[in-house]
Amino acid sequence: MTPLDQAHQTMAARPDDDAARLRFYERLAEVELFLLLKKEPDGDRLDPQIFPVEGKSYVLVFDRADRLAEFAETPQPYASLSGRSLAALLVGQDLGLAVNPGVAPSAILLPAEAISWLLEVLGNQAMETERRLVEVRTPFGIPEDLPRALDGKLAAAAGLADSAYLAGAVYDDGSTGILLAFVDAKHWAEPALTRGASEVVSFSHQAATLDVAFLAHDAPLVARLERVALKFDLPKAPSTATIGAPGMDPEAPPRLR
Repeated sequence: MTPLDQAHQTMAARPDDDAARLRFYERLAEVELFLLLKKEPDGDRLDPQIFPVEGKSYVLVFDRADRLAEFAETPQPYASLSGRSLAALLVGQDLGLAVNPGVAPSAILLPAEAISWLLEVLGNQAMETERRLVEVRTPFGIPEDLPRALDGKLAAAAGLADSAYLAGAVYDDGSTGILLAFVDAKHWAEPALTRGASEVVSFSHQAATLDVAFLAHDAPLVARLERVALKFDLPKAPSTATIGAPGMDPEAPPRLR
């Protein structure tokens, strides 16, 4: 059972649970997907195999390469990219996703409308604020699923920061909110961490606003957060990494032919 299988199983078991459905789409956006192609990628251009089902068109994706191999039965070209990148690639193409067809418990057909909705959710942008923080407290007024969802999201952010704190926040204008403070984050990773935190809130079935801050480990606020906040320790970075598959470079996304 892959994380996508587990999320799909939970969604299927709770058909009226909006949170379970949102978590499935969140996992789909996060995982690496293997897209079945007609031929090898031509630079940044991908030519996916397209399958008609009941008058609609779908591209085929799998959350493991061996599942693609099981489906295809013979060697076939493919590209690996995140669900997030694939959604951006398909928007406006009137193409849906056939996920793990016939080879996994998470097999599902997602029409083009679902992909457009997913991209809309992923497109929610963070905005800068100039409010001054005057107090941090034990987290209050947070969606009940937020800590668990954050824990899952941050587990995939290995090496991007040392830790993070979730706290209640009070600002100089009297407003209150929820604060997620990253400690010793890599400067180049700050946009990705902000986007990830924003997606956690976007995929929550309860309305919430999350403020994100970045702190050095010796900032005075860190000691205050240590006393009252919920702490998340991010995994250490793996010793090696492989980069180069289509869709892995955010500065050079692939394109459909």
